Amino acid sequence: MRLLLATKNVGKLREMRAILGDLPLQFASLEELGIGLEIPEAGRSLCENAALKARGYVEASGLTTLADDSGLEVDALGGAPGAESARWAGPAATDRQRIELLLERLRDVPPGRRQAQFRSVAAIATPDGRLYTSEGIIRGLIVDQPRGTHGFGYDPVFLIPELGLTMAELEPEAKNRISHRARAVRAARGILRELLREEREGEGHI
Repeated sequence: MRLLLATKNVGKLREMRAILGDLPLQFASLEELGIGLEIPEAGRSLCENAALKARGYVEASGLTTLADDSGLEVDALGGAPGAESARWAGPAATDRQRIELLLERLRDVPPGRRQAQFRSVAAIATPDGRLYTSEGIIRGLIVDQPRGTHGFGYDPVFLIPELGLTMAELEPEAKNRISHRARAVRAARGILRELLREEREGEGHI
């Protein structure tokens, strides 16, 4: 089965391929298929945005499609930036600018009140119109200085207390075991296995 990994983020694409690499799937990317379509993240939640992207790209490609939307939810900011995480500092902002805005908003918040979580929702859309979703969450704290060179987005300021490391200080293999996206995509593996089983049965290979 060909599976479209519907993201233009190279970091996300690498993570998804690593997590799903042992399944009998042929991966395709938007770039490989020449799909330049932009699906507006017009939903009010991560789940709505993931579903919009999965449905939009399955229609554009004709392939079973996995899309995700992820966000940082900071307790002291009432769950912000949430679904606006990628656009919080403006549509053209860099990761550094997003982090700078986050730290500015938390400037007067003491370390003990900087709890936050990364949440990811993965959505799988099939050409026959079905949609499945899965979710992953990891709790942590926001530190006042970026640390680490791996990852992307808010990873450099998201501390995992039990490890004493930010997400950006983790090696990619370690991050793929515990991250919110890894948990959401790993939870989607059961859905993909069922779709693969259906495909095999449809071909007469029961």
